[in-house]
Amino acid sequence: MKKITFIITFFVLLTSCTGVKQTQNNLTSGNYDAAIDIALYNLRSNKDKKGKQDYIYLLEEAFAKAKERDLNTISFLSKENNPTNLEKIYNTYLALHDRQEKIKPLLPLKLIKEGRNAIFPFDNYDDGIISSKNALSNYLYTNAKTLMLTKNKMNYRRVHDDLIYLDKINHGYKDISKMIDEAQLKGTDYVIVLTKNETGMIIPAQLQNDLLDFKSYNLNDKWTVYHSEKQKDVTYDYRMLISFRSILISPEQIKEREFTKERQVVDGQRKQVDANGKIVLDRQGKPVMIDNLINATVKINEVKQFKSCQITAKVDYFDNKTNQSFGSFPITSEFVFENIFASYKGDSRAADDGYGPNFYNKSVPFPSSEQMVYDTGENLKAKINGVITNNQFRK
Repeated sequence: MKKITFIITFFVLLTSCTGVKQTQNNLTSGNYDAAIDIALYNLRSNKDKKGKQDYIYLLEEAFAKAKERDLNTISFLSKENNPTNLEKIYNTYLALHDRQEKIKPLLPLKLIKEGRNAIFPFDNYDDGIISSKNALSNYLYTNAKTLMLTKNKMNYRRVHDDLIYLDKINHGYKDISKMIDEAQLKGTDYVIVLTKNETGMIIPAQLQNDLLDFKSYNLNDKWTVYHSEKQKDVTYDYRMLISFRSILISPEQIKEREFTKERQVVDGQRKQVDANGKIVLDRQGKPVMIDNLINATVKINEVKQFKSCQITAKVDYFDNKTNQSFGSFPITSEFVFENIFASYKGDSRAADDGYGPNFYNKSVPFPSSEQMVYDTGENLKAKINGVITNNQFRK
């Protein structure tokens, strides 16, 4: 019991020393908030214990240095009078406020040797937060208004993201809800998707419809919209052409073969005997039972039905304004129909592992060529999805 108590005590001391060392390392490295977080975590319980004194001293020092750094940052950025600094100023004021709020619940924190409470000079940053937020809101709004006049899609996207952020820190500011919708609309690329059959064969209408059903592609691109039919009042930025180059369908094949398999299999259990032919007993005096292995043989008559389909296609990207091609991606898709059924004579356990279900299978009708093309198209659709995902229209 004493040994267990010693181990637990040693582990607690080791963990405590490690936490103090981590706090010190962060403090000396200038990672003041990381040091504060570690100290607060370790002070969340039994804060008045002597073993927690180091954390209180480190917390006091880290807080003072973090506060001094942040106030100096605000002073410097304010003197620069650069509107691009406003977000940094606002976030720094929030950091000053939030840091205080994390420490408040633990106060007071007693420094036993000095007979005093740790000192955390708190300030009210409400005015700084409000004034910097208002200045930042005005800057983002004014800048967005300017960018919306540029007729540049990338600027529209920037406006959209800036205004989403503005709405987060200052919800309902002026008419930004309307501006967000307008920026989304103007920043979106529209792509018309077409198919072209160069194979000389009839492609199932259902396959073409499925390939053009972009709702099922799950592309999740907020800045790109795909249409399979041209819509009025939409100016298309890009064109995607899916060209079917060839469709190869193999003949229906039936292959039959007969073969024999042999192997050892377990056939129940038997009593183990030693070299002298005596039955081996366990500690309780009972006979030791082992697997009874026998040589099994089976003759198998196997029939394999086989048919395959291969589609080669190409996806081309075009700039719809200049009609210039800027990307060509060949793809190949294959679908194989295979059905194996078999009969046997002998011990079926001699067959390979996993072969057994073939003894219960039966001959089935071959799929039509149209069905084969459609089934191949399911894989083709996944590859087209991959092309679009890995090759964005606008870099």
